[in-house]
Amino acid sequence: MKFKMIIALVSDDVTDKVVKAARESGATGCTVLTNARGEGLRKTKTFLGLDLSGARDLILTVVEQHLAKGILETMAKVGSFEEKPGSGVAFMLDVEDAVGLASQIGTISTEIKDEI
Repeated sequence: MKFKMIIALVSDDVTDKVVKAARESGATGCTVLTNARGEGLRKTKTFLGLDLSGARDLILTVVEQHLAKGILETMAKVGSFEEKPGSGVAFMLDVEDAVGLASQIGTISTEIKDEI
């Protein structure tokens, strides 16, 4: 079985919606790192040295490759990544090898049995 890692950087107010959408699309879990900081095309405004932009979260999820594109597109749609500049970004990378997923392999195999 081959896997992809989806990495999404989202505004903290949509994290729960994006994670829920990923799970409903086939992701079996994720890790959320809070209070990430990013900088886009334009530097964010500050007031007395304090950043005025909202907090960001980093969502990491390892998914089976057959499900990856659908999960990525669902996360982007729910997070409005294409519609609202600065709302978030997501991308996926190939996973060379992974351990610790044995408890999820059964669920994943059942979900993708028709695709492989």
